[in-house]
Amino acid sequence: MLALTRQCELAGVTRSTVYRQHRVVEPDEQELILLSEIDAEYTRHPFYGSRKMTVYLCGIGHQINRKRMQRLMGILGLAGMAPGPNTSRPHPQHTIYPYLLRGLAVTRPNHVWSTDIIYIRLARGFVHLAAVMDWYSRKVLAWQLSNTLDNRFCVDCLEQALQTYDIPVDIQHGSRQPVYG
Repeated sequence: MLALTRQCELAGVTRSTVYRQHRVVEPDEQELILLSEIDAEYTRHPFYGSRKMTVYLCGIGHQINRKRMQRLMGILGLAGMAPGPNTSRPHPQHTIYPYLLRGLAVTRPNHVWSTDIIYIRLARGFVHLAAVMDWYSRKVLAWQLSNTLDNRFCVDCLEQALQTYDIPVDIQHGSRQPVYG
């Protein structure tokens, strides 16, 4: 028989995990009621986090604090849906371009074009769609699909629109910066 030290080395575990007695704590009746209440309320309001859930349970007569709520929600594998980082806030050093279309009446075709890029979710990943649109007629003048977000497919889309419809009269308006025609 191998020594315990050698067995732990071969198994790749530390000796302290072998000696530690794991205690299994069965939830008591009150905790089962709380878990049931948390699960039911989370089903109705999946955006509730531990703070809001604590307020809710205290409101219906349970004595529970936030730390216990966090532990119970962890047992159930629940987490509130918190908003992510605010990526739409501009960096202070970025140039702010004027909005050149404010007050401009688009009165004829080929007056103002717009370009945009979006992504379309597929079963296995997504593709990017670049499109050029005439603001007057709302007609899509050209579009391109790509499975990578490189600038070539955007340029190809704009070149295709320019070859077919010539240059817009006044402005070609993009998502970020206007380009003059």
